[in-house]
Amino acid sequence: MKVKNWMAKDIITISPQASISAAVKLMHQHSIRHLPVVEDDSMQGLVTESNLRQYFFPSMVHELSTSDVMIVNPITVDPNASIDSAAQLIYKYKIGGLPVLEKRRLIGILTITDILAAFIELFGLLKESCRLDIILSEKGGTLDDVLRLIREMGGKVISVGVEAQTSKKKIYYIRLEKGDLSAIVQALEDEDHKVVSILD
Repeated sequence: MKVKNWMAKDIITISPQASISAAVKLMHQHSIRHLPVVEDDSMQGLVTESNLRQYFFPSMVHELSTSDVMIVNPITVDPNASIDSAAQLIYKYKIGGLPVLEKRRLIGILTITDILAAFIELFGLLKESCRLDIILSEKGGTLDDVLRLIREMGGKVISVGVEAQTSKKKIYYIRLEKGDLSAIVQALEDEDHKVVSILD
């Protein structure tokens, strides 16, 4: 999943000469927390709701422009970057959003909400689904074997996660489209895989 498929493309921007009060008004009007500062199609900086708070004094609001308070070198992301790498940037730098730049031109913005939507889609969390938690057979079974068997039994896999209990013991969380799992569970156990739990 790439950033360009999940970013917001209709971007609200502001000029470097605009006042802080104009920036605040735009943010409230459009219910946004990140406001790119753009001039001549080039991004100059970023104003965020959190970095504006320190300037909420009557004298400052009227005297300062967005160029005085903007983040000059904000963390940005490429449109072809993966959602995973964008999520890592947001987590690492403790920020709420990333301007998306293509050759220094602003083409979108990606927020925590967009990333959350991408992961919800990836893991099928809003679909009717069920989950099998499985420990692979100690006789040499592989995850590919399990997934093939599930498909052969008519199961439709949405996503797969893994949790390492120890260096050798792993539990695989396999989310499937909702359906009767009894035949699939039996087939897996016949192959000596251990079905730890079934979540409907």
